[in-house]
Amino acid sequence: MKLFDSQYFTYQNGEMFCEDLSVRTIAKEYGTPVYIYSKKFFTDKFTEFTNAFKDINHTIFFASKSNFNINVMKLFYDLGAGIDVNSGGELFRALKAGVDPKRMLLTGVGKTREEIKTGLELDIKIIKAESIQEVYTISEIAGQLGKTAEVALRVNPDVDAETHPYITTALAENKFGIDAKIAFDTYMECAKLPNIKLTGIDMHIGSQITKVSPFVEAVAKLNDLIEKLRNAGINIEHLDIGGGMGVTYNDETPFTPEQFADALIPLFEKSGCEIIFEPGRSLTANGGILLTETLYTKNNGVKNFIVVDGSMTDLLRPSIYGSYHHIQPTNLAETDDVIKADIVGPVCESGDFLAKNREIFKVNQGDLLAVMSAGAYGMTMASNYNARRRPPEILVDGDKHYVIRGRETYEHLLYDENIVEL
Repeated sequence: MKLFDSQYFTYQNGEMFCEDLSVRTIAKEYGTPVYIYSKKFFTDKFTEFTNAFKDINHTIFFASKSNFNINVMKLFYDLGAGIDVNSGGELFRALKAGVDPKRMLLTGVGKTREEIKTGLELDIKIIKAESIQEVYTISEIAGQLGKTAEVALRVNPDVDAETHPYITTALAENKFGIDAKIAFDTYMECAKLPNIKLTGIDMHIGSQITKVSPFVEAVAKLNDLIEKLRNAGINIEHLDIGGGMGVTYNDETPFTPEQFADALIPLFEKSGCEIIFEPGRSLTANGGILLTETLYTKNNGVKNFIVVDGSMTDLLRPSIYGSYHHIQPTNLAETDDVIKADIVGPVCESGDFLAKNREIFKVNQGDLLAVMSAGAYGMTMASNYNARRRPPEILVDGDKHYVIRGRETYEHLLYDENIVEL
């Protein structure tokens, strides 16, 4: 059985460490399930990405939907990133992390009037609009506030990102953005509205994209639109290519930031724009694990089951997408026998699994398993289904660690509920 290869989660004398700290130590102190993140991974990935594009005018806005812990946001912000927020809640979190609104992007296909108003009141850097009705709404609210809104339109370039259908966003059949065929006319109509300043063009073609070619195709299309808009008197100042850069979960071979830069910098230079990126997964996914304990093992005569205390309420991706996360024991000395098993959680759903028909080292009751690549879209998608408490999050820095979110208590689950007399 192969082990996930990582310089941030390593084995020392057969025992898994995050950086210089044993993950077993964390489990003993905080229990399981628990998220564990490597600060060095987050820092290294950001530095690698921004250095690849150092020769062009660019800004990275961390996509907080991938990991919205306020300490993670602050870490990237302190490194020089802005923050991409997709809702009022993410905006609130970013403010709590100390982020200047002028270093935020407000994105999302269905912003409420309240979210738009808050963004305008805070003078957020840019609002990304995804429909002409939304631009009319932004104009109306900006007028009421006596402000001019800086707006970019998200254009759907109708490019196949060659990823999972649930996370592709740039085909004509997807709900996101404005169709490329009507984008020019939409810009021209929006340019006539009061209280609107059109400053940019935006795209986001999908997530977990492992080939550069879809980005090249999409940026080339948007460059043509930028030229056409400038000729019509609309000065596009920035080009936002979104995020979606893929990572290795299993056997994927995603492009590197350097390969990304080599392919795209010539197109970026042609655009004459500031370039904006919105990476999330690529900066965090492989910097985190979900640590879970084996509760029981059993065989029903057909297959093996490993029942763990982590579930779909902690890590939803396998259930909702059928996504692969490598799972391996934290102590290699405990066994070298390999079996095929379903790794399942305690939730009352057949869809509650972390892996199916997976080759894995045979484990015993009480053994710890590490679910790899859990630093993105793990905690942000967690829930309280079955009245389960969401797990804590621990950030490791060398041989030190910090509790950046404690485990929920049962009282937390009832904070807004009261018995009423009926």
